[in-house]
Amino acid sequence: MDQAKIKKRIRIPALHSKIMTAEAAQAFIKNGMVVGMSGFTRAGDPKFVPFAFADAAAKDGRKIYLMTGASMGADVDGAMARAGAITKRMPFMSDRDMRASINAGKMLYFDQNLSDQGYQIRQGQLPKPDLVVIEATAVTEDGVIIPTTSFGNTGVFLEYAQQIILEVNIGMPDGLEGVHDYYVPKRMPNAEPIPLMHPRDRTGTTGVKVDPSKIVGIVITNKLDSPSENVLADPSQDAMAANLKQFFLNEIKVGRLTNSLGPLQAGVGSVANAALWGLMDGPFENLLMFSEVLQDSTFDLLDCGKMIYAAGTAITISPKMTEKVFGNFDRYKDKIMLRPTEVSNNAELVKRINLIAVNTAMDVDIYGNVNSTHIGGTHIMNGIGGSGDFANNAHTTIFLTRAAQVGEKVSRVLPMVPHVDHHEHNVDVIITDQGIADIRGLAPRERAQLIIKNCAHPNFKPELYKYVEEANKRGGQTPHVIEKAFEWFARQRETGSMLP
Repeated sequence: MDQAKIKKRIRIPALHSKIMTAEAAQAFIKNGMVVGMSGFTRAGDPKFVPFAFADAAAKDGRKIYLMTGASMGADVDGAMARAGAITKRMPFMSDRDMRASINAGKMLYFDQNLSDQGYQIRQGQLPKPDLVVIEATAVTEDGVIIPTTSFGNTGVFLEYAQQIILEVNIGMPDGLEGVHDYYVPKRMPNAEPIPLMHPRDRTGTTGVKVDPSKIVGIVITNKLDSPSENVLADPSQDAMAANLKQFFLNEIKVGRLTNSLGPLQAGVGSVANAALWGLMDGPFENLLMFSEVLQDSTFDLLDCGKMIYAAGTAITISPKMTEKVFGNFDRYKDKIMLRPTEVSNNAELVKRINLIAVNTAMDVDIYGNVNSTHIGGTHIMNGIGGSGDFANNAHTTIFLTRAAQVGEKVSRVLPMVPHVDHHEHNVDVIITDQGIADIRGLAPRERAQLIIKNCAHPNFKPELYKYVEEANKRGGQTPHVIEKAFEWFARQRETGSMLP
């Protein structure tokens, strides 16, 4: 171990006696505990204690109720799921093995808008964690925990936990200290507006102050986050990016936006990354980000000068971008900020700063409803994450999806989505690789015609128009042929294709 670096990172001498192995630390996790862990979209999660716990729990049968900020890094959720060590999980997951366990009914899963968890813990609507496992950059002389590459719900977990296990990651850049901004919202009925008017405003402290006596174990680690799983853009993603860019150019042309657009939020993944990369070309300037996750496209926009500041709650980037950013972190330190989810996703802030929200849909329907989480309406793919926080309150809410997939045999524009995460009243614009449907101010019958015309894949337009014609004959404000609304899914189950 690098004793000089450990001393620099753990600045309370008495805590050095708490340094132990992950195997020793996991023993503090007792059966039936509510356990909080840091981590948000593969960033800033503990990388050793969860695996040690999973190995031990597979043998001794311990089970926990697990809370996190969002998804964990490489196979952390999967290891605990395979061990049968989790009774209930919240608020977000995206791991394959955990997904299988949830869909098989072996594990309970509470899918939640991410901004709600911290608030509901503070208000006593959710249980407070008994123990937390937090990855930290450092512990200061004053007992302030400095997170690493994500903030998420780390703050509220540390505040309310009875016991704390730290993974102090000496592989993280020293420069992370000072990047975080921890603001603690007041509890009802004494809540006050968060004093933030601009994404770069600093409202709190650089870490979370704790009682050092609550720290029961410290594990020294030296491992970077699991890299993002984003893949290079394909022609379909490029087309969506081009259509999003065209939408913004039209908004600028008619005077609803300037070249600086408005503060941007983008969902996680390859589609959102490609969409933001599209802004590198064009008249856009002085862009700001107020989002959850800072991805590769964020740093590329900062590097090329199109974006001047980016605030989020996590940094989730590819191996190549990790080498670039962490290899010269001081270059970015005054251009980014990480906040707790209670602030980064706060509904009132999203509305106040006139945010533009760009998120990915799994399916959309002809009336503008969006499914982001469930395959066929029943099987969870991933959680809703923060998309609801932003979509419900943004100045402009945009959803991106491919028009069709699986060899263009499965339509993503449907008569009726089988599960609704974002309803028609919160959706402003739908963009596919086929085109743009700006449905602001349109009645349901108008929306149906525009979405089919501009966004549906040509293979499915005739069937969609046929469905609308029959539905309109039956009447209604939002016409449907209920008994036929999900026929496409039955057809897909039987033949592998939604085509007639």
